[in-house]
Amino acid sequence: SLETFWTTTGMFPQEFIIGFPKCVKISKVAIQCYLVRTLKIERSVSKDPVGFEQCIEKDLQHTEGQLQMEEFPLPDFQATYLRFIIKSAFDHFVSVHRVMAEGT
Repeated sequence: SLETFWTTTGMFPQEFIIGFPKCVKISKVAIQCYLVRTLKIERSVSKDPVGFEQCIEKDLQHTEGQLQMEEFPLPDFQATYLRFIIKSAFDHFVSVHRVMAEGT
């Protein structure tokens, strides 16, 4: 829903995990967030959300008063779970408004 979002509780790191019904091929991940400074994305191909490996770590640009929109191309990438770790922020609280994964 475009009216809902996930927010942190004020200390870092913070994380959330998105699971797929089975292992999928992902070509791109995009995220819309607010006040995130450093974001790390990890993946797991296990049946359970364990054994994560780092895929991306990036410092995002500060965009005062508007959402940050970042896209991460992931060629030949498979995952059952994606873990998003917000390592640091530009403020005490941040929000994630949308996560999109493209692929098959």
